[in-house]
Amino acid sequence: MSRPRPADAFSVRSTPRIFCIGRNYAKHIAELDSTLPGQECVIFMKPASALVAPEEAIILPADVGEIHHEAELVVEIGPGGRDIAAEAARGHIAAVGLGLDLTLRDVQTGLKNTGEPWEKAKAFDHSAPLGPMTALDDDIDLADLHFELSVDGEVRQHGHTAHMLVGVAELIAVLSRHWHLLPGDLVFTGTPEGVGPVQAGMQLALSSPRLAGAEWTIA
Repeated sequence: MSRPRPADAFSVRSTPRIFCIGRNYAKHIAELDSTLPGQECVIFMKPASALVAPEEAIILPADVGEIHHEAELVVEIGPGGRDIAAEAARGHIAAVGLGLDLTLRDVQTGLKNTGEPWEKAKAFDHSAPLGPMTALDDDIDLADLHFELSVDGEVRQHGHTAHMLVGVAELIAVLSRHWHLLPGDLVFTGTPEGVGPVQAGMQLALSSPRLAGAEWTIA
Protein backbone atom coordinates (compact mmCIF):
# COMPACT_ATOMS: atom_id res chain seq x y z
CA MET A 1 0.00 0.00 0.00
CA SER A 2 1.35 3.45 -0.89
CA ARG A 3 2.38 5.73 1.96
CA PRO A 4 1.65 9.48 1.69
CA ARG A 5 4.76 11.59 2.14
CA PRO A 6 4.77 14.24 4.88
CA ALA A 7 2.99 17.47 4.05
CA ASP A 8 6.28 19.39 4.15
CA ALA A 9 8.06 17.01 1.78
CA PHE A 10 8.14 19.57 -1.02
CA SER A 11 10.00 22.85 -0.93
CA VAL A 12 11.10 25.62 -3.21
CA ARG A 13 14.53 23.99 -3.48
CA SER A 14 13.14 20.55 -4.40
CA THR A 15 10.63 21.92 -6.89
CA PRO A 16 12.52 23.40 -9.86
CA ARG A 17 9.42 23.95 -12.00
CA ILE A 18 5.65 23.65 -11.90
CA PHE A 19 4.14 22.71 -15.26
CA CYS A 20 0.37 23.10 -15.65
CA ILE A 21 -1.96 21.70 -18.28
CA GLY A 22 -5.03 23.57 -19.48
CA ARG A 23 -8.14 22.31 -21.24
CA ASN A 24 -7.58 18.61 -20.53
CA TYR A 25 -11.19 17.62 -19.71
CA ALA A 26 -13.90 18.06 -22.35
CA LYS A 27 -16.68 19.03 -19.92
CA HIS A 28 -14.51 21.71 -18.34
CA ILE A 29 -13.79 23.12 -21.79
CA ALA A 30 -17.54 23.21 -22.43
CA GLU A 31 -18.44 24.91 -19.15
CA LEU A 32 -16.09 27.80 -19.95
CA ASP A 33 -17.13 27.98 -23.62
CA SER A 34 -13.51 27.38 -24.59
CA THR A 35 -12.17 25.55 -27.61
CA LEU A 36 -10.30 22.26 -27.80
CA PRO A 37 -6.51 22.62 -27.84
CA GLY A 38 -4.98 22.73 -31.30
CA GLN A 39 -1.80 20.66 -31.14
CA GLU A 40 -0.72 18.55 -28.17
CA CYS A 41 -2.10 20.45 -25.14
CA VAL A 42 -2.15 23.84 -23.44
CA ILE A 43 0.92 24.31 -21.19
CA PHE A 44 1.69 27.13 -18.76
CA MET A 45 3.91 27.41 -15.68
CA LYS A 46 3.75 28.64 -12.09
CA PRO A 47 6.58 29.76 -9.80
CA ALA A 48 7.51 27.84 -6.65
CA SER A 49 5.99 30.71 -4.62
CA ALA A 50 2.59 29.48 -5.81
CA LEU A 51 2.81 26.38 -3.57
CA VAL A 52 0.78 26.18 -0.35
CA ALA A 53 1.21 23.20 1.97
CA PRO A 54 -1.81 21.47 3.57
CA GLU A 55 -3.31 23.22 6.61
CA GLU A 56 -1.67 26.51 5.65
CA ALA A 57 -3.93 29.46 4.90
CA ILE A 58 -4.40 30.41 1.25
CA ILE A 59 -3.92 34.15 0.85
CA LEU A 60 -5.72 35.49 -2.21
CA PRO A 61 -5.05 38.76 -4.06
CA ALA A 62 -7.62 41.50 -3.60
CA ASP A 63 -9.69 43.42 -6.13
CA VAL A 64 -9.08 41.05 -9.05
CA GLY A 65 -12.62 39.79 -9.70
CA GLU A 66 -13.66 36.15 -9.34
CA ILE A 67 -11.06 33.58 -8.26
CA HIS A 68 -11.93 29.99 -9.18
CA HIS A 69 -10.90 26.63 -7.73
CA GLU A 70 -9.62 23.94 -10.11
CA ALA A 71 -8.93 20.52 -8.55
CA GLU A 72 -6.21 18.48 -10.27
CA LEU A 73 -4.13 15.33 -10.14
CA VAL A 74 -0.47 16.30 -9.67
CA VAL A 75 2.52 14.24 -10.79
CA GLU A 76 6.05 14.59 -9.39
CA ILE A 77 8.93 13.70 -11.70
CA GLY A 78 11.51 11.23 -10.37
CA PRO A 79 14.29 10.37 -12.83
CA GLY A 80 14.47 13.22 -15.29
CA GLY A 81 14.92 13.03 -19.02
CA ARG A 82 14.34 14.43 -22.46
CA ASP A 83 12.21 12.96 -25.28
CA ILE A 84 10.63 10.39 -22.97
CA ALA A 85 8.41 7.90 -24.78
CA ALA A 86 4.87 7.61 -23.43
CA GLU A 87 5.35 3.89 -22.79
CA ALA A 88 8.38 4.71 -20.61
CA ALA A 89 6.81 7.66 -18.78
CA ARG A 90 5.72 5.74 -15.70
CA GLY A 91 9.34 5.03 -14.87
CA HIS A 92 9.94 8.80 -14.64
CA ILE A 93 7.21 9.40 -12.03
CA ALA A 94 8.18 9.49 -8.36
CA ALA A 95 4.83 10.28 -6.78
CA VAL A 96 1.28 11.49 -7.37
CA GLY A 97 -1.02 13.69 -5.34
CA LEU A 98 -3.79 16.27 -5.44
CA GLY A 99 -3.59 20.01 -5.85
CA LEU A 100 -5.48 23.15 -6.80
CA ASP A 101 -4.86 25.45 -9.74
CA LEU A 102 -6.42 28.69 -8.48
CA THR A 103 -7.34 31.03 -11.31
CA LEU A 104 -8.17 34.73 -11.53
CA ARG A 105 -11.06 34.06 -13.87
CA ASP A 106 -11.95 37.62 -14.84
CA VAL A 107 -8.28 38.40 -15.45
CA GLN A 108 -7.93 35.25 -17.55
CA THR A 109 -10.94 36.17 -19.64
CA GLY A 110 -9.41 39.57 -20.39
CA LEU A 111 -6.10 37.96 -21.35
CA LYS A 112 -7.84 35.49 -23.64
CA ASN A 113 -9.69 38.35 -25.35
CA THR A 114 -6.42 40.15 -26.10
CA GLY A 115 -4.46 37.02 -26.96
CA GLU A 116 -1.99 37.49 -24.11
CA PRO A 117 -0.37 34.70 -22.01
CA TRP A 118 -2.22 33.48 -18.92
CA GLU A 119 0.52 34.05 -16.30
CA LYS A 120 -1.16 37.04 -14.63
CA ALA A 121 -4.25 34.90 -14.06
CA LYS A 122 -2.51 31.65 -13.13
CA ALA A 123 0.97 32.26 -11.72
CA PHE A 124 0.29 34.45 -8.68
CA ASP A 125 1.57 33.60 -5.18
CA HIS A 126 -0.51 30.91 -3.37
CA SER A 127 -2.14 29.80 -6.64
CA ALA A 128 -1.02 26.15 -6.34
CA PRO A 129 -2.02 24.53 -3.02
CA LEU A 130 -0.49 21.04 -3.01
CA GLY A 131 -1.42 18.03 -0.88
CA PRO A 132 0.89 15.23 0.33
CA MET A 133 2.42 13.17 -2.47
CA THR A 134 2.01 9.39 -2.56
CA ALA A 135 4.87 7.30 -3.92
CA LEU A 136 3.87 5.63 -7.19
CA ASP A 137 3.60 1.86 -6.93
CA ASP A 138 2.09 -0.94 -8.99
CA ASP A 139 -1.29 -0.58 -7.24
CA ILE A 140 -1.87 2.90 -8.67
CA ASP A 141 -3.50 3.00 -12.10
CA LEU A 142 -2.87 6.48 -13.45
CA ALA A 143 -5.72 6.10 -15.94
CA ASP A 144 -8.26 5.16 -13.26
CA LEU A 145 -7.90 7.61 -10.37
CA HIS A 146 -10.91 9.39 -8.87
CA PHE A 147 -10.66 12.60 -6.85
CA GLU A 148 -13.01 15.21 -5.38
CA LEU A 149 -12.99 18.78 -4.18
CA SER A 150 -15.39 19.86 -1.45
CA VAL A 151 -16.01 23.50 -0.55
CA ASP A 152 -17.49 24.02 2.92
CA GLY A 153 -18.45 20.34 2.96
CA GLU A 154 -20.23 20.36 -0.43
CA VAL A 155 -18.70 18.40 -3.33
CA ARG A 156 -17.99 20.83 -6.16
CA GLN A 157 -15.75 18.78 -8.47
CA HIS A 158 -15.35 15.09 -9.19
CA GLY A 159 -12.50 14.06 -11.46
CA HIS A 160 -11.62 10.74 -13.09
CA THR A 161 -8.34 10.52 -14.94
CA ALA A 162 -9.95 8.24 -17.53
CA HIS A 163 -11.66 11.39 -18.84
CA MET A 164 -8.43 13.26 -19.57
CA LEU A 165 -8.03 14.25 -23.19
CA VAL A 166 -4.27 13.71 -22.84
CA GLY A 167 -3.33 11.05 -20.27
CA VAL A 168 -0.51 11.29 -17.76
CA ALA A 169 1.99 9.24 -19.78
CA GLU A 170 1.43 11.27 -22.93
CA LEU A 171 1.65 14.54 -20.96
CA ILE A 172 5.12 13.57 -19.78
CA ALA A 173 6.08 12.65 -23.33
CA VAL A 174 4.84 16.03 -24.60
CA LEU A 175 6.57 18.05 -21.87
CA SER A 176 9.85 16.20 -22.36
CA ARG A 177 9.84 17.07 -26.04
CA HIS A 178 10.13 20.74 -25.06
CA TRP A 179 12.03 20.61 -21.75
CA HIS A 180 14.54 18.30 -20.11
CA LEU A 181 12.45 17.22 -17.11
CA LEU A 182 14.21 17.35 -13.75
CA PRO A 183 13.71 15.40 -10.52
CA GLY A 184 11.16 17.24 -8.40
CA ASP A 185 9.35 18.90 -11.30
CA LEU A 186 5.59 18.97 -10.74
CA VAL A 187 2.89 18.54 -13.38
CA PHE A 188 -0.64 19.76 -12.64
CA THR A 189 -2.60 17.68 -15.14
CA GLY A 190 -5.79 19.70 -15.71
CA THR A 191 -9.16 20.10 -14.05
CA PRO A 192 -12.58 18.50 -14.61
CA GLU A 193 -15.85 20.41 -14.75
CA GLY A 194 -17.41 22.12 -11.74
CA VAL A 195 -14.99 25.01 -11.25
CA GLY A 196 -16.35 27.94 -9.28
CA PRO A 197 -15.52 30.97 -7.13
CA VAL A 198 -13.79 30.94 -3.76
CA GLN A 199 -13.63 33.66 -1.14
CA ALA A 200 -12.31 34.40 2.33
CA GLY A 201 -13.44 32.00 5.06
CA MET A 202 -14.13 29.03 2.80
CA GLN A 203 -12.81 25.56 3.64
CA LEU A 204 -11.42 23.57 0.70
CA ALA A 205 -10.83 19.82 0.95
CA LEU A 206 -9.34 17.45 -1.65
CA SER A 207 -9.87 13.69 -1.34
CA SER A 208 -9.34 10.47 -3.27
CA PRO A 209 -9.82 6.74 -2.55
CA ARG A 210 -6.18 6.09 -3.50
CA LEU A 211 -4.32 9.29 -2.64
CA ALA A 212 -3.80 11.42 0.45
CA GLY A 213 -6.28 14.21 0.98
CA ALA A 214 -5.61 17.79 2.07
CA GLU A 215 -7.49 20.77 3.47
CA TRP A 216 -7.02 24.53 3.35
CA THR A 217 -8.78 27.64 4.61
CA ILE A 218 -9.07 30.77 2.48
CA ALA A 219 -7.64 33.61 4.60
